Amino acid sequence: MSGQRYGVLALEDGSVFRGRAFGAEKTVTGEACFNTSMTGYQEILTDPSYFAQIVAMTAPQIGNYGINPDDEESDGPKVSGFVVRDLSPVTSSWRSREALPEYLERHGIPGLEGVDTRALTKRLRVDGAMKACLSTMDISDEEAVAKAKGWSGLEGVDYVKDVTAKAAYGFEVSPELSGPFLVEGTKLYKTGKHAKRYSVAAFDFGAKRSIFRKLVHHGFDVHVLPATAKMEEVDALKPDAVFLSNGPGDPAAVTYAHETVRKILPKYPTFGICLGHQIITHALGARTFKLKFGHRGGNQPVKNIETGVVSITSQNHGFASTREELEKHDAVVTELNLNDDTVEGLRHKELPVFSVQYHPEAAPGPNDADPLFEQFYDMVAKAKA
Repeated sequence: MSGQRYGVLALEDGSVFRGRAFGAEKTVTGEACFNTSMTGYQEILTDPSYFAQIVAMTAPQIGNYGINPDDEESDGPKVSGFVVRDLSPVTSSWRSREALPEYLERHGIPGLEGVDTRALTKRLRVDGAMKACLSTMDISDEEAVAKAKGWSGLEGVDYVKDVTAKAAYGFEVSPELSGPFLVEGTKLYKTGKHAKRYSVAAFDFGAKRSIFRKLVHHGFDVHVLPATAKMEEVDALKPDAVFLSNGPGDPAAVTYAHETVRKILPKYPTFGICLGHQIITHALGARTFKLKFGHRGGNQPVKNIETGVVSITSQNHGFASTREELEKHDAVVTELNLNDDTVEGLRHKELPVFSVQYHPEAAPGPNDADPLFEQFYDMVAKAKA
C-alpha cells in the first residue's frame, strides 16, 4: 500500500518487533506491558494508571468499534504507546465518533500494528516487564534498543504528579445519573430517593472517572482532592469518609501520600483501590514490591479468604503488597489472587478501613466487585452512627 509507514518496538533485552505505524509520528520510551481484556481499549488508553507505559493488547483485533467521548476515563490517552495485532480498518458502532488511528494521532500517541503480540506477551511473561522504545519514525533497530535501555524505568519514580488533578473540585454527573442509588438490583437502590447521602473526600492519584461515577451512584457526594492535598484540606471539607484512587508508578515513591494517609486512617472511614490500596499498605508500615509482569486485564480471579467467594476482577497494576508485613501492622489480608497468591485486599483490625488491589468500577471488566461500594456505604453509615 502506497504511503504506508512502518515502525519498531524494541525491548531492553535486544528483542525487536517490527510493524505498521499508525497514530502519531513519534519516538517514545516506557515500560512494555500487556493487557488481556477483550474489549475496552478506549478505557485502557485513557486510564491514568498506564502513564509511562507502552501497552500491547492480547485481543487480536482492536479498533473495531471506534472511539467516542462518553467512554473517556480522563482527558485523553495516558499511555506512552499502543501495540496491536490487527487494527480494524472500519468502525462498526453507532456510538463511534472517531477512528482509533485519528484519535491517537490527534493526541500525539504512536501506535504499531501487525506485531506478533502473542510472541511479545510470551516474552514479557517469561522474562518480565521491560523497558521499551516504540518509534513510528525512521530509526534503526540498534538505536531503538539503545533508547529502551536508556529509559529510567518505573521503580522509585513518582508519576502521580503528572496525572493528578491540578486543584480540588466537586465531581458532578448529569442529573439522570446522579440520583440516589441508581444501580438497580442493589439494596441501596431499594431504599429510594430519601436515603442518606454521605460526603467523601476522594484523593486523585490518577483516578478514572468511572470510579467517581460509581461512588455517586452508590450514595456519595464526591469532592476530589489532588494527590498532594494535606490533612488540613481534608478536614476543611468535613467529609464523612475518604476514598483513595488508582494511579501510576511506584507506590513507594509517593511518600507525601503515605504521610497524609497515615493521619487520615485513625480519623475517617477509608476505602482504597489499586494504588490507593498500596498507599494504605505503606501508611500502615508495610512495603510493596514489583511484580514480574503485573496484572492487567478484566479476567483476574480473586478469592475472599474470609467468605470463600471468588470474583473475576478488572486489574491494572505492576506492584503488590507484602502479606507478611501487613499482618504485622494491624491489617488482615482478606483477598488473594488465585493466579499467583498475591494480596488483593485488606482490612484494618480495629479501624473502619479496607482496600482492594483491583478496579471495582470495572471499566472495562466484569461487575463482580460492585458490592464493595455497598460495603463502603454500610461502613460509613455504621461509623457515623
